[in-house]
Amino acid sequence: MNQVKLGIIGLGNMGSGHCNNILAGLTPEIKLTAAADLRPSRRDWAKETLPDDVVLFENGEQLIESGLCDAVIIATPHYEHPRLAILAFEHGLHVMSEKPAGVYTKQVREMNEAAIRSGKVFGMMFNQRTNCVYRKMHEMVQSGKYGQIKRVNWIITDWYRTQAYYNSGGWRATWDGEGGGVLLNQCPHNLDLLQWICGMPSKVRAFCHNGKWHDIEVEDDVTAYMEFANGATGVFITTTGDAPGTNRLEITGTKGRIICENDQLTYDKLEEDERIWCVECREGFRKPESRRIEVETDGQNPQHAGVLNAFAAHIASGAPLVADGREGIRGLMLSNAIHLSGWTGETVELPIDEQRFLELLRLRCASSRRKEDHDVVMDTSESYGSRTKG
Repeated sequence: MNQVKLGIIGLGNMGSGHCNNILAGLTPEIKLTAAADLRPSRRDWAKETLPDDVVLFENGEQLIESGLCDAVIIATPHYEHPRLAILAFEHGLHVMSEKPAGVYTKQVREMNEAAIRSGKVFGMMFNQRTNCVYRKMHEMVQSGKYGQIKRVNWIITDWYRTQAYYNSGGWRATWDGEGGGVLLNQCPHNLDLLQWICGMPSKVRAFCHNGKWHDIEVEDDVTAYMEFANGATGVFITTTGDAPGTNRLEITGTKGRIICENDQLTYDKLEEDERIWCVECREGFRKPESRRIEVETDGQNPQHAGVLNAFAAHIASGAPLVADGREGIRGLMLSNAIHLSGWTGETVELPIDEQRFLELLRLRCASSRRKEDHDVVMDTSESYGSRTKG
């Protein structure tokens, strides 16, 4: 198979990480042919680090129009993801977008439509879907064998960040530059997994605290209550201010409870469906018997390289993607709903009023603080929310 000629737009934390994975030989069906970044310092890094035959450009438009690539990764600040993706589709390129799909769903919807019109491959860098524990949870819940979902609780507070992290880029943690905080930067993975495993909620009531633990204007502490169409409820709690932090996803169903914590998956299996037991048991305090099962997985967690390898295989032969790019709007819809509820103090029904969300976002952008750009790139390899190795 011919290698996919790939260009990377954006050489910050994520873009440089993709370069390193490719150069390390982790994506054998991909050849890096071009890279672009607005910052001279990152192009200097590329000159020193990347092979001589990788052509460098000052911006994404030049790279897209160069004709040197079959596909691009878009690893720019969030607002640029849909715009550059649409341009790439219009030039006949396959697209892999970093998360999130964008900042607001109205813009992402236009990107999805452009992808469909182009007929090109569109992937989303939801690398946590490659994690064996989340893949297994998805399989278990979606099979229906474990009963109907009653409750979902996710405490994901191990996204700890220091003030230095937020000071590393002028765009970071600003409404005008990033579009949000922990919901838009760290939690796109978790919100995607939540809807991928459990489905989309129908209502959200949320509390978003801006700059609670850091000197930033966007949210760094969030608690959201969710309701699902089948009557199930859920709570999603996240922050970048807790240490050591917790990552525990608990799904309670009518036939037991699935728990994911510390990269371990357990199933507390009820001997009888709780709904049947509740009606038929004649003892007021007796619970149905249960036993704990350690759930086996395949142990694989290839992360970003796994997503790119699946992307190349899909281009070549139609093999499954890890995440179709058009699915990115789902987790973003949930993120937008949480923001909208926090901003208005109201319970928000999904799908959201996209125009109202955009208007309220623009009000925040209008008063967004400008920050000095320190142009710092950080190693993100230990920030993926899991230590399970691929």
